Amino acid sequence: MKRLSSMRSRLLAGILVPVGLLIAANAHRLYQDALKAIDTAYDRTLLASAKTIGEQLDVAGTRDAPRLISEVPYAALEAFEADNRSRMFYRVTGFQGEWVSGFDDLPPWRGRLPDRGAYAALVDFYDDVYQGEPIRVAVLKQPVAGEAGLGVATIQVAETLEIRRTLARQVLVSTLWRQAALLAVIAIVVWGVVLLATRPVRELSRVIAARAGDDVSPIPLPSVPAELAPLVAAINEAWQRQAGLLAHQKRFVRDTSHQLRTPLAVLKAQVQSARRGDLPAAQAIDEIGITVDGATALANQMLALAKVEQLRQQGDPPRLDLAGTVREVALDLAPLIADAELDFELSTEPAPVRGHAWALRELVRNLLHNALRHCPHGGRLAVDLRGGDAVVLRISDSGPGIAAALRPKLGQPFAAGPNGGSGLGLAICREIVGSLGGTLALDNRERDGVIDGLDAVVRLPAAAWTDSPPA
Repeated sequence: MKRLSSMRSRLLAGILVPVGLLIAANAHRLYQDALKAIDTAYDRTLLASAKTIGEQLDVAGTRDAPRLISEVPYAALEAFEADNRSRMFYRVTGFQGEWVSGFDDLPPWRGRLPDRGAYAALVDFYDDVYQGEPIRVAVLKQPVAGEAGLGVATIQVAETLEIRRTLARQVLVSTLWRQAALLAVIAIVVWGVVLLATRPVRELSRVIAARAGDDVSPIPLPSVPAELAPLVAAINEAWQRQAGLLAHQKRFVRDTSHQLRTPLAVLKAQVQSARRGDLPAAQAIDEIGITVDGATALANQMLALAKVEQLRQQGDPPRLDLAGTVREVALDLAPLIADAELDFELSTEPAPVRGHAWALRELVRNLLHNALRHCPHGGRLAVDLRGGDAVVLRISDSGPGIAAALRPKLGQPFAAGPNGGSGLGLAICREIVGSLGGTLALDNRERDGVIDGLDAVVRLPAAAWTDSPPA
């Protein structure tokens, strides 16, 4: 359940974080646009105030020295105030830049009129600071004419920004509430959709958890959604491999308990006989040694058979040259070949295959051991290895071949031939060859209708050389 919760959390984070960032960027942009729209609306009010002041200006003095007169009371601007949260200030500057009326400490205008204004008047708008507070200022160049002359007056009308910022914040807060509600709806929908979409996963986990420990039967694919079909197929494939391993282990335990029981019973009887003194001590020790050697060889072969299955599960094996392995095994068995005074022939050429070194050595050693066991004293034994599209290893002996009655059981564990042995050698060879994707054939060789020997032929897929083949 924690994993599903983590999936929902990650999906929520993956959706809500980008959406939240987009909303934050949009809110910032919205606030700026709201301020701009509010400034445009309230700038019209400032311009109207400036025009009202300009309509009440007059000229006094003489034509040589005209003087601007302004008798505008501050109360005349109250009609343009939005509410008591903002304050307005004004300043009228004469023809020569002198202060005429209004707030004399209001900073005079030092800018220039825009080339293309938005209004049919000589007006400019700018931001400034007055009495420690930010203000918005409208500047109007107002021509004034009278009997004493004419000139251009400069009218400044300023307003504090409280009302503008308050309105912008109200727009922002209202928008953020709606966006927050949208985020909440998205979170609820995503949570519910993920919960609904992962219901088959939870049901599948309950089905698997309710199974017995040894139940590796496949899950029926038609009963799962199409999105889970690859996962279920992979689980079934893993269970199939597990079923093979379990069957192999059960068979190994059964065969081990059955096959080791006999030599252990014989060994126990021999020890008891030696204690009673039924046989001379030297002869009893020799018989015990023979039994121990046989049990040891049997145990080693059974462990080798189990190891083949283990190597089968290790994935793609490395690439090796089978020719080197064949020569190494032949060199190890050279003393046995010499003792049997065999006419031995070895012919190899580079033969790259994919396989584990231990498995290839075990394959060649078992085949050669079988050939040595069945080959008569002074007989002929030949090993021939050829590469190409397929690697072919042929081991030919001059023994009696395989009887027709024994052939149906050939390669089965513990199906021993007339010459003794445990019957595991060929079983190990077949398992190794099968794990490498090859074939093993045991064919009698005949001459004039008489069996002249046996050919053990192994065919394995060839592996391409990445570099040039060895000499």
